[in-house]
Amino acid sequence: MRVRPPAVAGSFYPDDPVLLAGTVDGYLADAPRRAGAPPRALVAPHAGYVYSGPVAGSAFGTLRGAAERFRRVLLLGPSHYVAIAGLALPTAEAFETPLGRVALDPSARSALAGLPQVAVADAPHAREHSLEVELPFLQRLLGAFLLVPLAVGDATDEEVAQVLDRLADDATLVVVSTDLSHYLPYEAARRADRRTSDAIETLRPEAIGELDACGRVPLRGLLRWARARGLACERLDLRNSGDTAGPPERVVGYGAYAFA
Repeated sequence: MRVRPPAVAGSFYPDDPVLLAGTVDGYLADAPRRAGAPPRALVAPHAGYVYSGPVAGSAFGTLRGAAERFRRVLLLGPSHYVAIAGLALPTAEAFETPLGRVALDPSARSALAGLPQVAVADAPHAREHSLEVELPFLQRLLGAFLLVPLAVGDATDEEVAQVLDRLADDATLVVVSTDLSHYLPYEAARRADRRTSDAIETLRPEAIGELDACGRVPLRGLLRWARARGLACERLDLRNSGDTAGPPERVVGYGAYAFA
């Protein structure tokens, strides 16, 4: 089996499985409970857990009791280290974290066949943290599920939405991984992130610019798809690293959102 090993265990999150499980469970326990059915899609941050873990817990906490609902997770995040055109699927058959292996859905490649914006490439996934850091939360909440990991580079909103249309059935959870503003002073970041949050909540991808979110490409595609599907967005959390574990002079923004 071709396995993509963890790249940021021990740096972004604990590499000890017992400590990792306890850390994730703690963030989930602190998250407010949301009434209603599990969401169809989530937006969650992807920084080191000490910074963004509490906000990620707010997003993934909506999946309590949803293990029977979702058979598959479609996970999209920005490619930070390798410039790519479109979206990249890896050749791996599984992704590994300290909590175990997550099998990739072998049917995804054929389902996406014919979409020119989707390629098969391992380089964008080798060092990428934006997808990896979400997996322990999903493992703790969903147990066994199939994964479709897509590293996203230069793509249009429509191209991303087309991918969601191909794969996002009722048994598939969509997760978009993104942080918000980067390295602004605390109050400036709060103002910028409130503007971005308003665009997310009102499903306006055109209002999200290059500096508003590192995962703006998959995020904008998600908003286009959600608007076409008649989904509504609920803000679950909006904080920055100055609220969690970092100094206020240069902060990174984090938001958690549910679409149902």
